[in-house]
Amino acid sequence: MSDYKSSLIELLVRSGVLLIGDFTLKSGRKSPYFVNTGNYKTGAQAEMLSTYYASLINEKLKGKFDVLFGPAYKGIPLCTLTAAALWRMYQIDVGYCFNRAKAKDHGEGGMFVGWKPQDGDRFLITEDVISAGTAVREVMPILKAAADVSVTDMVISVDRAEVGYNGMIAKDEIKNEFGISVHSIVTVVDIIDYLHNREIDGKIYIDDEIKKRMDEYISKYCKLG
Repeated sequence: MSDYKSSLIELLVRSGVLLIGDFTLKSGRKSPYFVNTGNYKTGAQAEMLSTYYASLINEKLKGKFDVLFGPAYKGIPLCTLTAAALWRMYQIDVGYCFNRAKAKDHGEGGMFVGWKPQDGDRFLITEDVISAGTAVREVMPILKAAADVSVTDMVISVDRAEVGYNGMIAKDEIKNEFGISVHSIVTVVDIIDYLHNREIDGKIYIDDEIKKRMDEYISKYCKLG
């Protein structure tokens, strides 16, 4: 496993983003784990997270895009910080922008902050996780209405790979509907494999019993590979 992938997993634990216990998801499913990216809350955490996004992008998507786009709201700091990390770490200088919750009707106006979409631009979407693909479905019409841009890829931090009621996982839905490939820094299986019986700051977060519960959940509700 790449260093930046294992470092992200440790960050998930230390920042309280990865939670182990008993959770009822929006779908009604009972899950032994939960990923709450809203628990990132310090400059150090934001800085580290942006470097992991930049590492994934440099490894897999270098030269394939012109602009990082962050859907409001969680995508806003991700696109901004990742653009800065790409320049600092790899001297890759790209534009960044994000959408407003609603169009501004005074001053410069418009739906976008930062880079203004132009015909021919290649956009890369930055998000935290995807569950139902709602954010993509909301922003694609906005982007396409602004200019003739292309969006072929999207980066996220964690892929839960949960199957929806239509029998497909969200990233496959997004690929089929929009032609967008979703790239994750880590998957839930990466997390389990790395944390199983491994001490992080003196604590084991996934022991044999918790791994069994997570494996059972994944076998029932997830699709990987």
